[in-house]
Amino acid sequence: MQILLVYDIVSDKARTKIANACLDYGLDRIQYSAFAGRLSRNLQQELMYRIEDLLDGGEGKVELIPISDKDWNSRLEIEHVE
Repeated sequence: MQILLVYDIVSDKARTKIANACLDYGLDRIQYSAFAGRLSRNLQQELMYRIEDLLDGGEGKVELIPISDKDWNSRLEIEHVE
């Protein structure tokens, strides 16, 4: 299943660790604080537990949103690269 993970984290240190965790799980960075990719339900839960540990009670919000393949394939995207 495709997922979209977005976050708003106050601590630079925690934000960097969480971004690295997302990359460790094979997610692609699509914005500074947004990652997307394919994860099983078990890996989704595992990643969220890891992120919770990395936040270590610090201020922030993380949302992991499952997206069906049909909806993912219907997404619209604009990308400008120079």
